[in-house]
Amino acid sequence: MAYDKDKVDEMTLALLWLVMWDDVVGARAWKGFDCETMDRLYQRGLTCDPRGKAQSAAVTPEGRQKAEELSRRHFAKDR
Repeated sequence: MAYDKDKVDEMTLALLWLVMWDDVVGARAWKGFDCETMDRLYQRGLTCDPRGKAQSAAVTPEGRQKAEELSRRHFAKDR
């Protein structure tokens, strides 16, 4: 099946919000997602370079904001 990579990236970023925490230097998230997707988020300036041995990746301020917006849009319960 062919995937819409933009939609995959959007959902991955929304899911990153659920596993994100604030660190001393900024936000971080567990990077247990597809490497190609994480690379695309890095190329878009939403995360820092995910390559390396660390199990988490730094998230840029823009990425953190967008991740929260997407998570609320896709996962929040309507009241």
